Amino acid sequence: MIGRLHGIVIDCPDPSALASFYERLLGMVRVQDEGDWVVIGISADQPGLAFARAADFTPPTWPAPEVQQQMHFDLMVPNLDEAESAVLALGARRLPGGAEVFRVFADPAGHPFCLCLAT
Repeated sequence: MIGRLHGIVIDCPDPSALASFYERLLGMVRVQDEGDWVVIGISADQPGLAFARAADFTPPTWPAPEVQQQMHFDLMVPNLDEAESAVLALGARRLPGGAEVFRVFADPAGHPFCLCLAT
């Protein structure tokens, strides 16, 4: 091992708002908030998700490749319909694509993520 995961950083136009979305989506808490840099996690001593302000942020254009998605989350859920209702209520939007075992969404800043049926 060369190192251990400290966190994943997501560029966005509004770090606080996007951190709030992922706090509710993943059940995490805010462990650092400096305005342009917000970190959420299970606790401050565990790897987390960081959100960095990017003034000229352009959201990905799923599924078209004009602006690549850069990264996305796959989240395992026991019921796709219930999970879809919940993420839409948080501010996500449904994107094209998906199948019987997964559905594609965008977070409020436009980053794609998938809800995957736990089997």
